[in-house]
Amino acid sequence: MLQLFGKILLYLSALLVLSCSNSTNNRSGNVFRYNESKGITTLDPAYARNLTLIWPVSQLFNGLVQFSDSLTVEPSIAKCWNVSSDGLTYTFSIRNDVYFHSSLVFPSGKGRRVTAHDFVYTFNRILDPKTASPGMWVLSVLDTNYNGFQNGCLAPNDSTLVLKLKKPFPPFLGLLCMPYCYVVPHEAVTYYGKNFGRNPVGTGPFYLKLWRDGEKLVLRRNPNYFEVDSARNRLPYLDAISITFIPDKQSEFLEFLNGKIDFLSGVNAASKDELLTRTGKLNPKYAGKVNMITGPYLNTEYIGIVVDSAIVPQEHRCLLDQRVRKAIAMGFDKAKMMLYLRNNLGYAAYNGFVPNGMPGFSKTIYGLPYNPAQAIKLLEQAGYTGIQGLPELTISTTDDYLDLFEYIQHQLSDIGIQLKIDILPGAAYREMLANGKISMFRGSWIADYPDPENYLACFLSANFAPNGPNYTHFSNQHYDSLYSKAMILPDYIQRLAYYKQLDSIITSEAIVIPLYYDKVVRFTSSRVEGLGVNPMNFLDLKKVKVK
Repeated sequence: MLQLFGKILLYLSALLVLSCSNSTNNRSGNVFRYNESKGITTLDPAYARNLTLIWPVSQLFNGLVQFSDSLTVEPSIAKCWNVSSDGLTYTFSIRNDVYFHSSLVFPSGKGRRVTAHDFVYTFNRILDPKTASPGMWVLSVLDTNYNGFQNGCLAPNDSTLVLKLKKPFPPFLGLLCMPYCYVVPHEAVTYYGKNFGRNPVGTGPFYLKLWRDGEKLVLRRNPNYFEVDSARNRLPYLDAISITFIPDKQSEFLEFLNGKIDFLSGVNAASKDELLTRTGKLNPKYAGKVNMITGPYLNTEYIGIVVDSAIVPQEHRCLLDQRVRKAIAMGFDKAKMMLYLRNNLGYAAYNGFVPNGMPGFSKTIYGLPYNPAQAIKLLEQAGYTGIQGLPELTISTTDDYLDLFEYIQHQLSDIGIQLKIDILPGAAYREMLANGKISMFRGSWIADYPDPENYLACFLSANFAPNGPNYTHFSNQHYDSLYSKAMILPDYIQRLAYYKQLDSIITSEAIVIPLYYDKVVRFTSSRVEGLGVNPMNFLDLKKVKVK
């Protein structure tokens, strides 16, 4: 009897182990799991203004075109296109095998085929002030008054879309890659109204399966997705994506170490020393368990200096002198700053305003090197020496950059520049910056699309803040003329020559002082295969597998 009981007990133990093993496999099968600490407020592409929203939205929707990892524009729902010789008319041929996700908004309950008319509807929705999309500016280049078109859009048939521009704008295709331009069906927007963002219906590789506020969001594989890999296998490879909403970054990190999530983006201060060596390499103790993926990120962190004599206060008028601005730029060591304060998670910015990673643009502009002796000479030439030293300068920033500016403050003091750090709340900082109430400020410019124009437009006379992104109020007719000449050239390589001249002007006059060019830093569990990296930091999961 005891022997029989022992066999039963052994059997039950084995069954329990097998059951637990199967449970684990089911839970962690071909499912990609990541955490979004900031939460997700909407899945409507019309409001996808930051990476928190762009990442899930881009799994659910598609546009006419898309970026490759090398930032070339590739077909998506548009299989091909052509541009008129005057650069004003873009004609797209629409695929006939793309369907919206199955939904009760369609009469059959199954997905309806996408047509050119859906893009006309989508773009007009973005341009409608009632939508209040932050992406309205993306389509502001369309000629909304062109006869026979709806706000510059026309679908003469189901498979042809024609877009009319007011004036040539060569980066336009890059704008169309942005999530704001992802196609949506009018039936779903009409049916759900303001709740469309909670009930998205797209064309993407995944569809929404579950959304529990503050807990989890689950996307399932779209079995009818139109894209295939090079071997003609239908994408995506994953069965699902699971997104949790743990707000605490330290708890998120522990979940990653415990294998409960597969992916971390960036490095939190609390986990930096655990994951990384001083020089920014993966801690050897995680070799074989964690993959670290890095690459350039199209983001320039910089010091901006207002050069408009009409708004610069008397105590800061020394900043109008180019020699003073150059002395500041040459007075601190950016390489050491990145090593000691950022573990080299970025590239010391000794080139122009356009960052490392921009196609065809890397390290082609030579900026101002670290040279304290030359900085002192420049101050002397400007008349600031001895008792006539430079007055104290104030730089405004937010508290998350305090360590950088304490470092800069210390190094500049060695050459006679006294720097006061003014820490402002985010909202106050943005308001004062936009309205010219700050003479020197910490800035950050993340590319909306991968064309240098996106950076160089920040210095056009027509873009003075608060009506544009020219926060420095730099004004130069030669600069404006070069920009205009670049904008009539359809070929990117031809435009590069002008772009480099424009960036050289900004760099040589020290209108801004680039601090560093950012890095994309990703960590995955060793179970994850196929996750790449790109300078826009988009999360492309179509070819990812989880072992």
